[in-house]
Amino acid sequence: MQHPTFSQAAWRWLAIATASAAAAGFLATSPARAQDIAPRLQTESPYFFVKSQDPSVDKLPLKATNVDVRISGVIADVTVTQQYRNEGTRPIEAKYVFPGSTRAAVQGMNVRLGDRLVTAQIKEKQKARIEYDQAKNEGKTAALLEQHLPNVFQMNVANILPGDDVKVELHYTELLVPQAGNYQFVFPTVVGPRYNSPQSGNAGARWVAQPILPAGEPTPSKFDIKVDVASPIGIKEVRSRTHPVEVTAQGDQRASVALVGGAAANDRDFILDYRLAGDRIESGVMLYRGPDENYFLAMVEPPKHVQPQAISPREYIFVVDISGSMHGFPLDTAKAMLRSLIGGLKPSDSFNVLVFEGSNKFLAPKSVPATRANIERAIDTLERFRGGGSTELIPALSRVYAEPKASQDVARTIVVVTDGYVTVEREAFELVRKNLSQANLFAFGIGSSVNRHLIEGLARAGMGEPFVILNAGEAPEKATRFRQMIESPVLTSVKARFDGLDVYDVEPKQLPDVLGERPVLVFGKWRGEPDGQVVIEGRTPDGPYRTVLPVAGNVAQDTPALRSLWARHRIASLTDQEALEGGDRLRAEITELGLHYSLLTQYTSFLAVDRIVRNTQVGDTPSVDQPSPMPQGVSNLAVGAEVPGTPEPASWGAVLVLASVLAMLARRARRQRHGFTA
Repeated sequence: MQHPTFSQAAWRWLAIATASAAAAGFLATSPARAQDIAPRLQTESPYFFVKSQDPSVDKLPLKATNVDVRISGVIADVTVTQQYRNEGTRPIEAKYVFPGSTRAAVQGMNVRLGDRLVTAQIKEKQKARIEYDQAKNEGKTAALLEQHLPNVFQMNVANILPGDDVKVELHYTELLVPQAGNYQFVFPTVVGPRYNSPQSGNAGARWVAQPILPAGEPTPSKFDIKVDVASPIGIKEVRSRTHPVEVTAQGDQRASVALVGGAAANDRDFILDYRLAGDRIESGVMLYRGPDENYFLAMVEPPKHVQPQAISPREYIFVVDISGSMHGFPLDTAKAMLRSLIGGLKPSDSFNVLVFEGSNKFLAPKSVPATRANIERAIDTLERFRGGGSTELIPALSRVYAEPKASQDVARTIVVVTDGYVTVEREAFELVRKNLSQANLFAFGIGSSVNRHLIEGLARAGMGEPFVILNAGEAPEKATRFRQMIESPVLTSVKARFDGLDVYDVEPKQLPDVLGERPVLVFGKWRGEPDGQVVIEGRTPDGPYRTVLPVAGNVAQDTPALRSLWARHRIASLTDQEALEGGDRLRAEITELGLHYSLLTQYTSFLAVDRIVRNTQVGDTPSVDQPSPMPQGVSNLAVGAEVPGTPEPASWGAVLVLASVLAMLARRARRQRHGFTA
């Protein structure tokens, strides 16, 4: 039967009506009618920094950030010094949102004001805020350090007088977990702009509206970092893929690293990689006898990857961010990575791709076999996307989990590809955990300064692994490693046993499968005499696995960081559990850990208050939000108002007309719809 057709006159009428309605919708929201649009809330999205015309107010009070890193074995000891100076003529309060490592145990803060040193105290968050506001109103110089997310902090410094030079020192420790014999230290330098979804628990967070410098505009704030690496085993291949550095060897067991060149260095993560002689992950037990309790860390090298004889077919769903912040370099890198990932699938596998920004769309009605033709069609379709719009991650993930499997006998793997510039971390983690029985999840962060809290948290919730790809050249290597992991878990059913050592408060409570050449880590406390052995057991594709680590003789007095690292790991576990359950039932326990171990958490803050009243005109003290640079490779499209998930009212006329056209075309398309569509 033939489809009914319109006359040429009818087609002309429809075209004119559609164009007119579309034009009306466009004009109703065009810049020419901007005065008719309600102003967006400040918390919707970041704003570009506009320097004030008031010369009496210093709008760029952060002058420099200096980082001193000392790595001993697998523990990094880091001191960050932020230097604030008021070059205006009025007292100011400086506010600065900055990133941190997701694994950092922030355990101390000092403020240096001239020749005076003020040591900060850890306090419950709300109490610290009240005391800070009181000190600010009294005219005292004060500093408040708060945690918004595990990798997003904010520094407030009140009553910086004209000519003042204030230095705030932060101190943290971090465990460096080797992978495939490679050790990596990461220092994030910039918080990328966030799309503030209405679904987010952070929808009202003021820090999200931090000012951002336009892409390509360097920040006047200086940045410098120095790293000293010491290891009992020979060090080799010290390099940075992100910054020009000078490496000075001091024998074969020590090396110093310093930045070189005058180019901007604080618009991307600083990443330092190094290997040890023999390319082995050193297994062992570290013990620390503390004044009140004793702590241990066991690190066990996993067995080498073994390819099984038969690999079961899998279904892969790639969830690809094509929002505004992915425009240009990040999306181009994501495409290169997907070419490597999808191109390496086996013909027995099946796959689909869901692209998302304000809305989302599957490229095929259902998963298709990973044939060469389907792979090429998918890659060709992906090449047409350019990036634009908002970043609605939760609707995209929800749609994937609602999609039925082609067969219940096929294991499903979800691969999320994004820069992570969203505020729905908690909601995303909860959604992934609740659907863990349907699929595991791997997360690929694309860009120079990705939101590692989201990338690592998604992978942890989905029992997968996080990847960060800095540039297109890294894509094939990371894709190969992903395939090795997914095709053959290295060590499963992992258990730790302690023979002859009295342990308690062991973390994690259940050891995860080891998917790559990443060691098994066990934290805990011990009492009595340090004796016996730690036994790690599990299964490899070749059969049972067992390794034994002796305990005696491993007590050291120079590893007090184990105390903070245990507490940080425990807080992270409780935070994950709190996110899964919703609410703040674990608030009291997390707060107590933060206060007892003097650690920055979501419920505790550091506060330093100078005893001297210095500002007698507190009513004339403006607050200044220090701008951050745009992350390297991210375009100005990352900064903009929310893109609503439904059309604005002025666009409904165009939508209704277009709907009639689409309905007719849909009937025609049903007969020929198959494979991927543009």
